[in-house]
Amino acid sequence: MGSSISRSAAVRARLHHPIIDSDGHTAEFEPVLFDYFRAIGGSQAVERFKAAPDIPFSFLWYRLSWQERRERRVPRPHWWVHPTKNTLDRATSSLPKLLHERLDEMGIDFTIIYPSLGMAALHMADEELRRIACRAFNTYHADIFREYADRMTPVAMIPMHTPQEAIEELEYAVKELRLKVPLMAAYVRRPVKALVQHAPELSRYAFWLDTFGIDSDYDYDPVWAKCVELKVAPTFHSLGVGWGSRTSISNFMYNHIGHFAASAEALCKSLFFGGVTRRFPQLRFAFLEGGVGWACSLYGDLVGHWKKHNVQFLEHFDPANLDEPLLYELFAKYGGESFANKLRNLDDRSQLLWGAREENPADLDEWAPCRIERAEDIYDLFVPRFYFGCEGDDRVTAWAFDEKKNPFGARLNAIYGSDLGHWDLPDMRDAAAEAYELVEDGVISPEDFRDFVFVNPVRHKTAINPDFFKGTVVEHDVAKLLAQETTAAVRPQHQHP
Repeated sequence: MGSSISRSAAVRARLHHPIIDSDGHTAEFEPVLFDYFRAIGGSQAVERFKAAPDIPFSFLWYRLSWQERRERRVPRPHWWVHPTKNTLDRATSSLPKLLHERLDEMGIDFTIIYPSLGMAALHMADEELRRIACRAFNTYHADIFREYADRMTPVAMIPMHTPQEAIEELEYAVKELRLKVPLMAAYVRRPVKALVQHAPELSRYAFWLDTFGIDSDYDYDPVWAKCVELKVAPTFHSLGVGWGSRTSISNFMYNHIGHFAASAEALCKSLFFGGVTRRFPQLRFAFLEGGVGWACSLYGDLVGHWKKHNVQFLEHFDPANLDEPLLYELFAKYGGESFANKLRNLDDRSQLLWGAREENPADLDEWAPCRIERAEDIYDLFVPRFYFGCEGDDRVTAWAFDEKKNPFGARLNAIYGSDLGHWDLPDMRDAAAEAYELVEDGVISPEDFRDFVFVNPVRHKTAINPDFFKGTVVEHDVAKLLAQETTAAVRPQHQHP
């Protein structure tokens, strides 16, 4: 391990605040993990898991020929996920005791640990196997990380195919296993029922994404209510590979770039338009490893779309408000007799203007579930409620703190994720140093960095559970921060113009 101080330890020594890592990863040690599979799901559980067609990380793609991959359009999966040349890091990602021992040289005070192989299990179509897998992963991680809770905590995998399934695993994970960070599936692939009935051989290629907020097959409010009851903040870290444009059979980089952001944006929009942040103001939702660029764009788009497409402004586009005599006059004057005659003899008025259809007035206010009455309401339901995981080398993180570019002077809640254990961090000793380069390069300020690695992660977890960091090495610093914010009466982070 060496005796000289690491760059990250040197960075941490200069700071007057902790560094909280909101997204580290374990490399599951399969020989032990699969013992949990067998104990929970029976002797065939491991073989069933490996044979499942919807585990994109490894098994199926490698069993197929190139012709079969092409014919079945099986996307190229990830390969060589974990750093291996640095053997110490490879062991560290599987051994909590070793990770605990090395956190100081990484410059990290506290880290939240996500799975690797386990992330795909959330989206398995086989309900029995999916629930076995989530229970096995959760029990395995709870057992191996339990005695290191002062500096790290693993997430609980929560499948979301039905509200009942989610609630049952939330109850078990939080109450029985004492896990306190739920990792929820960001979407569920639902079959297109018409294809299932009439073209079942095509149904696996045609699906829609249920994102729980709008157009869902189920009411997920009981799940959000259970999160409030259990005092846990939902987090999401789902793959976007295998749908949309990310379906290359040969190039994983093509599939990988932007895929976490794609799944996060789909869910974030759904929660917002579904009014979830309006109905559950206590909750704070986090989207991991997709960066914040998509969120800044989405936030700006929401404000811009509301200004041009709110229910009051729609009178500018209502076909009933068209002055047809004036239109005929203008067509005759500037279009000539050909255009004028076509217009006079038009049988189908919908041909006059693209999209000029009769609409039910009750369907036109698409902002109704979140009860947006003015553009500033979008700030209140978006900015404080959503948190966005950014890796240390992501320079776009600066956009989160750019009050001049974000509507209403917003500072979006970027939270630091090291991605330790995965290829994005080839040397764990560089974790904090890599992130602090944003300050050294003048991309963000020291104050921005403090929000990024400390203030925002604390707010995300303590908004619903003030005791989240109790018993950890950052307990004192967190208590001091919360006391300061309470004394300041939680000073507003913006003032609406």
